[in-house]
Amino acid sequence: MRWKEQLLTLTPYQPGKSIDAVKKQFNLENIVKLASNENPFGCSPGVLEVLQTNLSRLAIYPDGYATQLREELSGFLNVDEEELILGNGSDNLIQIISRSLLHPNASTIMAAPTFSQYKHNAVIEGAVVKELPLINGEHDLEAMLAAIDEQTNVIWLCSPNNPTGTYIPENKLIPFLDKVPRHILVVLDEAYYEYVVAEDYYDSIELTRKYENLIVLRTFSKIYGMAALRVGYGVGNRAIIKALEPVREPFNVNSLAQMGAIAAIKDQEFVEGCKEKNRQGLSQFYDFCEQNQLYYYPSQTNFILIDMKVDGDEVFQFLQEKGYIVRSGKALGFPTAVRITVGSSEQNEGVLQALSEFLGRN
Repeated sequence: MRWKEQLLTLTPYQPGKSIDAVKKQFNLENIVKLASNENPFGCSPGVLEVLQTNLSRLAIYPDGYATQLREELSGFLNVDEEELILGNGSDNLIQIISRSLLHPNASTIMAAPTFSQYKHNAVIEGAVVKELPLINGEHDLEAMLAAIDEQTNVIWLCSPNNPTGTYIPENKLIPFLDKVPRHILVVLDEAYYEYVVAEDYYDSIELTRKYENLIVLRTFSKIYGMAALRVGYGVGNRAIIKALEPVREPFNVNSLAQMGAIAAIKDQEFVEGCKEKNRQGLSQFYDFCEQNQLYYYPSQTNFILIDMKVDGDEVFQFLQEKGYIVRSGKALGFPTAVRITVGSSEQNEGVLQALSEFLGRN
């Protein structure tokens, strides 16, 4: 078959190991998964209630326009319904944007390392990929501006960035947006937005009103605890949304996901509670790193990237055998680091105790 040549160079996305797989491999009873930045506190009780009461509707197609969710989001964010696009997770929106704007005669700009799906989708579309190395874990915005050429169609900004947890402060983002030509789409991926506590973070929704070439992506997979249901959304100028909509698959957000997301939005007390417990959890990791003189990036997310000063795969393997699944930094562009999701206080204590044991042996 005459496959696209670029497909032959790609490998599928490699998620963290599942709990069942690790249990079976190491014959363990209890496993703590701290690899995929999931919410250890689950989702709002309101989400569970609405799911349980609507299981009889599985034979009916979902509302393709996600009307009720769109209305709820519109009111919550104070945007027009026509300024919203819904996706099967924000990954789906990245795919839609790439399919709409990238092709063999186009180029796209992103940081490195950053979320892998920007590059993955760009390669599938045959676009020229320009990766600009992070500086101290942060986007090099000046280098990204310098990389713009006549072929540039999309610039990806992940803030807070995965896998470093760092963010772009307002006083750097605004001048950057001012300098990007208006025909280039800037994608501001805010998957971890709800975890941010930095005082100099920007109001991205307000920025979409000033910059007509900006789209903001968010998700219900992280702090809302709905990763299994796959709901993401984008906010942008009406013209951007109108151009992207034909590429969106019909019924791309299932009915239970739509109903769950509506319930999740209504329970902001749950969100704030998770945010506070996450900051407490990060403090546990910060204290451990400082006590053991380990470098880490201060995080605005629910994960932390720690430089263990040895092969990240070694740390990953050791923790796995102890019943803790994390992500080796080797696959994320940081070969001597591990990325650990912030869990409950007890989960954090357990993985840090295992890390102490690892350091003692090394």
